[in-house]
Amino acid sequence: MTITDVRVRKITGEGKMRAVASITIDDELVVHDIKIIEGDRGLFIAMPSKKGANGEYRDIAHPINSETRTRLQDLILDAYSKAEDVAE
Repeated sequence: MTITDVRVRKITGEGKMRAVASITIDDELVVHDIKIIEGDRGLFIAMPSKKGANGEYRDIAHPINSETRTRLQDLILDAYSKAEDVAE
């Protein structure tokens, strides 16, 4: 699996969400709505999710192992650091 494109849209506001990202895998599949969140220990990614009937959120797509999650997070956070700030 090769991440062939990462796009980041920074967000302004008072919440902890800093941006939303999309990744393209092998120039064939796109995953939208990956959130970049400011946590107590720095930035991290949250995979796209939807709210279930019981009120709990479940990931729609997610990495199967920690190595893949780390690779995705590193690529997305690198793109975030290079993205232009949102004009206020």
